[in-house]
Amino acid sequence: MVLTKAKFDPRKILIVLHGSIGDVTRALPLAKLLKQGFPGASLAWSVEPAAYPLLQGNPLIDEIILFDRRRWWKSFAPFLAEVRARRFDLVLDLQRHLKSGFVSWASGAPRRVGFHPADSKEGNGFFNNLHIARYGDAIAKLDHYLKFADYLGIPRAPVEWEFSLTADERAAVDRHLAQTSNAYAVLFVGTRWHSKQWFSQQMTECAKLLQAQHGLDVLLLGSAQDCELARQAMVGGVKRVVNLVGATTLREAVGLIQRAKLAVGPDTGLMHIAAAVGTPVISLWGATDPVRTGPFGFADLVIRGEAPCAPCHKRECPIGRICMQSITSTMIAAKVALALSRDPGIQARHGRAV
Repeated sequence: MVLTKAKFDPRKILIVLHGSIGDVTRALPLAKLLKQGFPGASLAWSVEPAAYPLLQGNPLIDEIILFDRRRWWKSFAPFLAEVRARRFDLVLDLQRHLKSGFVSWASGAPRRVGFHPADSKEGNGFFNNLHIARYGDAIAKLDHYLKFADYLGIPRAPVEWEFSLTADERAAVDRHLAQTSNAYAVLFVGTRWHSKQWFSQQMTECAKLLQAQHGLDVLLLGSAQDCELARQAMVGGVKRVVNLVGATTLREAVGLIQRAKLAVGPDTGLMHIAAAVGTPVISLWGATDPVRTGPFGFADLVIRGEAPCAPCHKRECPIGRICMQSITSTMIAAKVALALSRDPGIQARHGRAV
């Protein structure tokens, strides 16, 4: 049974979402709705280190409870004790896995809302005593998260984000951009799944067309694990490339992406950050499905690779990522032209890094 907002009056709310950078980014608009729907309630979020920076300084989040997954054998029990000690009266389990379900149950909250059991995994549904309706995987993840607000009876509002950077972080962004001489585009170098990764030669060709056809400098972003791939992309003789792979914090990356004219790359967390701050993002797809995990507001800039098995949803590809290989520089060039023709005011409507 779907309950109305009148039947919920929480004072202490916990969001359980320890997931990827992309998942946490897409769930942030729900936090804003929760604050609007229950203005007197405090809102906590339990998260792991990778996505923790996205919550720092956010005025919507009253408390961040960090679970250090890297040392789980020492940190898990104290983490659960900390969650239980907060005495939450409403938990929203946005992870839909065994671990998040267990955290939700261990909180002791009388109301624990999760995904419909048919939409959850690893027995997650057994740990929560309330569930939203079943929607399947044909619904975008962001909208799936917002269904929790519908369940609680909170009216929808325009989807918006705001990332609050510190003065030091804004200064760091300025220092990074001192290496550029023109307007610039961002290329996202790496992904967590090898199957989603584009090729270094594709990055090289993309950088060249951005420079030759549009006069843009190119900035490479990614984690330290992507350094070798970035080096390979720069071997192709492309000029005016600023390689910041492994050289920025996640929050600095937010500021750099926000100031870019556009961004290009595969299904990765930085892609969702680009969408959140309103920077037009050309997203490249093969192993995963943009219907489920595409960037908010930029469906017209999606490029789907072609292969009989795509989307396979596999982390590793046994046939050389032929879906990603099928994406040509001509396809990317057409989307770049479309991205640059978009209304620049969209950045003010989506979100900002301040």
